[in-house]
Amino acid sequence: MGGKIICRVITGPTASRKTELSVQLALEMGWEILCMDSMQIYRRMNIGTAKPRPEEMHGVRHHLMDICEPTDSFSVAAWRDRAEALVRELAREGKNALFVGGTGLYLRAMTQGMEMGAVPANEELRRELKELAEKPGGKEILHSMLEKEDPETAARLPPGDVRRAIRAIEVTRGTGVPFSRQRRREYTSPFEWRIVSTAMERTRLYERINQRVDHMIQEGLEEEVAGLLREGVPADAQSMQGLGYKEMVPRVLGKCSLEEAAEAIRIGSRHYAKRQMTFLRREENVHYVNVEEAGAAQEIRKVLECE
Repeated sequence: MGGKIICRVITGPTASRKTELSVQLALEMGWEILCMDSMQIYRRMNIGTAKPRPEEMHGVRHHLMDICEPTDSFSVAAWRDRAEALVRELAREGKNALFVGGTGLYLRAMTQGMEMGAVPANEELRRELKELAEKPGGKEILHSMLEKEDPETAARLPPGDVRRAIRAIEVTRGTGVPFSRQRRREYTSPFEWRIVSTAMERTRLYERINQRVDHMIQEGLEEEVAGLLREGVPADAQSMQGLGYKEMVPRVLGKCSLEEAAEAIRIGSRHYAKRQMTFLRREENVHYVNVEEAGAAQEIRKVLECE
């Protein structure tokens, strides 16, 4: 068998039917799914991450899901290394990989070979920036600093994402190249990529996001977050900075009402979807399929199979 290994991708904004359509196609084509979601990697974080239930997977094998503890830190580079190894392992077994998820940095790391994972930690700078962020108004000041050094990354990250803002500044200062531009020079992917993004009218997408948040609340997101805190997961852990978790912590601690937390998640999720769409527009060779139209699954399959 000659040529590059083919990697197929279904990406797109949150709540845009990626899971449903990917499982349908994986069943039809015999593909195995590789999770491309930076929150679904954590065990026991199911409701807030919209992780598919076993019955929703319909027997399709999923990889890179539930691979670490909520107390663990997990880098983009670590995910990329695992993903590349899995793609090759599946190819040796005569199987095809379908990447599914909306984490843009994971997609970029695979297709464009970002270097940021190789930049060593600057503990002194990290400590200085973390202390700044903990002061009143510090998160906003940190975000303004990032905006001056790397406007593209600042536009993608919410002001409250202290960990990623610090890492972006660290990489930018350590290399002299903005974090958003960290790519291997003359990098050629060892794989052939076929990428589809789910798409739908924005009003409809926001409606689906609101419905998803309501469903998460009904399913017990508050208790999921409370349980994580009880078992010792710090409120400032990397995992707890994900959408749905950082907004629910104040509710669990009695600092806001359940509806206030839910509304914060709705707003944050809509903003996140907008950032995801902006990010994807900058990527090359992404084919968009309107998933609200009849025959969307067949259209996605045609793109992924180059029919």
